[in-house]
Amino acid sequence: MGKLLRGSSKNARFFIVDTKDVVQEALDIHKCSPTAIKAFGRLLTGTIMMGTTLKGNDLLTVRTNTDGLLKQMLVTTDASGDVKGYLSTPEVDLEVKEGETPKVGDLIGKGTLTVIKDMGLKKPYVGVSQIVSGEIGEDIAYYYYTSEQTPSVVVLGVSLGPDMRVKNAGGYMIQLLPGATESFITKLEAKVKAMRPMTELLAGGMSLKRIAKLLYEDMEIDSEIALVEDYNIYEEKKVSYRCNCNKDRFHKGLATIQREEIEEIFTEKPELEVECHFCGKKYSFSKEELLGE
Repeated sequence: MGKLLRGSSKNARFFIVDTKDVVQEALDIHKCSPTAIKAFGRLLTGTIMMGTTLKGNDLLTVRTNTDGLLKQMLVTTDASGDVKGYLSTPEVDLEVKEGETPKVGDLIGKGTLTVIKDMGLKKPYVGVSQIVSGEIGEDIAYYYYTSEQTPSVVVLGVSLGPDMRVKNAGGYMIQLLPGATESFITKLEAKVKAMRPMTELLAGGMSLKRIAKLLYEDMEIDSEIALVEDYNIYEEKKVSYRCNCNKDRFHKGLATIQREEIEEIFTEKPELEVECHFCGKKYSFSKEELLGE
């Protein structure tokens, strides 16, 4: 289980998340290469924070379509903090010289970031923006700025240990509220640049509450009267990688296939097996189950 913290101040709202267990579960399922899991883990982490304000049965889906080796990633989350996803080419990685570290952006390449919000209306909201760096955090921030006119800072990170398991993963997102002061914006930009990477903060044993305090430390918004930005935390919750697939869902999907096609499949094999893209679980169906014979 991962953890998420949500809060706000006069000038901004913030989200901070520890997703080590979430990203490890994704790695176990999808068998990603080292650089692919860093990219996928960042998208999982970012999507969790983006979906924090969902309510009821709302769903948020974030998809990348790019010209790099990774091609496509898709992640969806709900109001409870559950997240799941898949990537089209989990095994790919970059060839680099000895001593160099592959860059996530080079694996992703250029393309688009699509955000789909399904809030139970006739049509879901769909927003599309360009992939500006492939580093995921910058791309999500660019989406918010261009599609929702919300200036945001998005910092994401995934680190692996020598055993190629997830050592740390997490991130934070700060979104300016209407009327945010120039003083706060200037100090926020300086603070984010000065802070260590999120994975290092987590590796140092910092709790999410301590990271929130670190973000707001020394954030004076009026030096003449020593007014310091105050903040409130109003939600703490667990987040997890969880797929809600089941055999009945797949049965309903297979019911849309024409009878002739299903009969042709069973001339070659005694059972039809399907696999969930999100969790890898497999379900088998007999001819009788699908055709009632």
